[in-house]
Amino acid sequence: MASYLRFENVTRRFGSFTAVDDVNIDIQQGETFSLLGPSGCGKTTLLRMAAGFDKPDAGRILLDGKDITPLPPDKRPVNTVFQSYALFPHLSVRDNIAFGPKIAKWPQDAITRGVDEMLDLIDLKAHAGKKPAQLSGGMKQRVAIARALVNKPKVLLLDEPLAALDLKLRQRLLVELDAIHDEVGITFIYVTHDQGEAMSISDRIAVMNKGTIEQVGPPAEIYEAPRSSFVAAFIGDTNFLDGRVTEAIDPRFSRCEVNGFGSIVIDNDKPVTPGDRVHLSLRPEKLLVSREQPSSSDLENAIAGKVEDVIYFGSHTRYWVRCGEWRLCAEMQHRKYQLDEQSPKWGDTVWLRWHANDGFLLEQYRAEDEGLLTLPDEDS
Repeated sequence: MASYLRFENVTRRFGSFTAVDDVNIDIQQGETFSLLGPSGCGKTTLLRMAAGFDKPDAGRILLDGKDITPLPPDKRPVNTVFQSYALFPHLSVRDNIAFGPKIAKWPQDAITRGVDEMLDLIDLKAHAGKKPAQLSGGMKQRVAIARALVNKPKVLLLDEPLAALDLKLRQRLLVELDAIHDEVGITFIYVTHDQGEAMSISDRIAVMNKGTIEQVGPPAEIYEAPRSSFVAAFIGDTNFLDGRVTEAIDPRFSRCEVNGFGSIVIDNDKPVTPGDRVHLSLRPEKLLVSREQPSSSDLENAIAGKVEDVIYFGSHTRYWVRCGEWRLCAEMQHRKYQLDEQSPKWGDTVWLRWHANDGFLLEQYRAEDEGLLTLPDEDS
């Protein structure tokens, strides 16, 4: 499928610092696509170049087959929603939304019709006469979105749009933003450092690190099948183990020896042979915590350990369990009324159990990745 918005070999430097390094991304028409990564990874620089506020030093940006790289911001069919809202404080909600169409010299009846459509879309018709200072943070952001959409851009760019809001409001606005996207059907490019936001709203995510793209894919693929240690650690939480393959059980599974931990069975997500060093990611929710030693199974791993920390979150509890030289995090969902059963507590001996399928092999182990590993002991 041909891409709708394409970043083609895009590079942007600021002096000796390379903010975006030869990036290629293809974004499809109508999808919500997130640029996700830590501060300084280049995601906002990419967004600014798409908007026309900045220009690449190399490469080009194409929209619907047309090279828009040389076009100024006002000549691009692209609008941006900023974290700071950027509303005009002296104008009402209605006049803020109408600002773009007035600048574009729409007929008055078209302006009125367009603004009314946006007020219905963001459910703020009753507040149309208010000034921004009279609105909540969530209302201001909805007005900013309506103002960006009223001109019917081909692409809407959202730069950390919910970062200034509290958690409950962010969660509610994510649902509203997703509904707005379904209603208008245009392409959304969403920049965020918040993994939860990106996972919940995106059709696809590009995970960025130091100006490059680590992985592009749907949220489930990014989470369940990360291509690198960075992606596994940045998207959600994970435990890392490294060891050496000791034998092949069959074409799909191998046995691996982890120093100071023991022998475990792994799924050969990547081709491995006896003697290879491997790097394994284990998500906390994949580990089952039990006081009782589980029955043995060829493809089930079970390791005994001692609970060192417990944090209760209401819907689930997190346990940090010392297994030999390794400290693993496990997560137990509360599917039953917790006051009716006794959960493991600090100092208890427990068993951690997981199926070989529940671990995921990352890139082949490299010495320079040492800093990314979960260390056997923080004091060692």
